[in-house]
Amino acid sequence: MLRVNEVVKRELSGIIAREINFEGALVSINHVDVTSDLKNAHVFVSVLGTEARESVMSKLASHRPALQAELARHVTMKYTPHLIFHLDNSIERGARVIEIMQEMEASRGEEK
Repeated sequence: MLRVNEVVKRELSGIIAREINFEGALVSINHVDVTSDLKNAHVFVSVLGTEARESVMSKLASHRPALQAELARHVTMKYTPHLIFHLDNSIERGARVIEIMQEMEASRGEEK
């Protein structure tokens, strides 16, 4: 399953980069989780550019059938999984944690 997830992630990333133009937003696929029956694939998408998130997710949802068809042409599987897109904000959460840690370190430095 790990290999299937990585293949779908790699191919879908290339397809999205070639086929869809996102104005003013950087879109990347962080993780793909294909179910064990190969019928669904949960695609976790990261979007840089906070104001563009809603438009990116709606554009991905509207292009879903074409993306699935293109994926079927590139990857031979028993079933072509139904793509389900999720917004992944783990990068922002990680950046916030680093920011908090830097603030704590700075306040510790001021106390000494």
